Amino acid sequence: MTECVQVYTATESRASAVALAKGATEVRLAAGAQVVGPVTSLFWHLGEFGEGEEWQVIFKTTAARYPDLEAHLLEHHPWDNPEINAVPIVLGSAAGLDWIARSVAE
Repeated sequence: MTECVQVYTATESRASAVALAKGATEVRLAAGAQVVGPVTSLFWHLGEFGEGEEWQVIFKTTAARYPDLEAHLLEHHPWDNPEINAVPIVLGSAAGLDWIARSVAE
C-alpha cells in the first residue's frame, strides 16, 4: 500500500489558506485539503516570542508526491519561510487511503 501523509501549514488569513488548499488540490498534488481556523499560535520568531491568529491547512497526499506539494506551497505561500510538515498516516481505512493514492497518482 502507498504511504499516505498529512501535510500541515498555516497562513495569516482564511483567503490565503483556501487559495493554497484549492491550488494544490486542483493540480492533484493533494487529494483534498481542510482549512481550520482561526487558531491561536504562540511561537518564537526572529528571537522574539509572539502570538497571532492563523488558519491551518491540512493536505492529504502520498509520500511520493510530498516533494512536489512542498515546492508548490513554497512557491505560492504568502510567507517567505513557511512551516510545512508532513506526518505519516499510520492507520486508516483502506478505501480512504486508496482514494488519496488514486487522486494524486501521476
